[in-house]
Amino acid sequence: KMPNVTVCTHPLVRHKLTLLRDKDSRSREVRELTKELSTLLAYEVMRDLTLKPKSVAAPGGDVQGDEIAETIGLAPIMRSGLGMVEGFAYAFPEAQVWHLGLYRDAKTLVAIEYYNRLTADCRCDVVYILETSLSCGSTARAAARMVKDWGAKKIKLVVMVAAPEGLRAFQEEHPDVGVVVCSIDQGLDANHDVTPGIGDAGSRLFGTT
Repeated sequence: KMPNVTVCTHPLVRHKLTLLRDKDSRSREVRELTKELSTLLAYEVMRDLTLKPKSVAAPGGDVQGDEIAETIGLAPIMRSGLGMVEGFAYAFPEAQVWHLGLYRDAKTLVAIEYYNRLTADCRCDVVYILETSLSCGSTARAAARMVKDWGAKKIKLVVMVAAPEGLRAFQEEHPDVGVVVCSIDQGLDANHDVTPGIGDAGSRLFGTT
């Protein structure tokens, strides 16, 4: 068991992840399943958000309710993380979206940054880094560094499948960042991709396989 890692074992998550793993699923199905899984993961990762009281006028009279007190930011790692944004935005439409462009060099496995539109000052109380697969973890680690340098104090990483090697590397560098994942898979293959995994999520999402 890894500290600060939450595996979401809800039956719906396990059911939809199995469908997502199917290599014969078409791009439309992959997009829908990614969105649906992301919404379920949003409920899991947001369970510790702070509430503040809010009074509203209900049909039967005034009622004291609650609203989210924190400003939420989504930081999808392009391009596969883009597929998770819609599901999170469905759960919390007020979330800000800050895109991070990172890819892993195939030879060195080092994360290369190619896009960053973070503002000079962090505007979010909580930032969720979104990435479909955590393999060796280089892009996720780099994204967490970028978000920390931005000034975010509360950060969580949300992924669908992860290799144990990638999780250990991520936790070694960022022990203060919680991780929520659908499944911890067997490990890495010869190409340093998660196995059995979900394949090249970006290509599957956007029909470029």
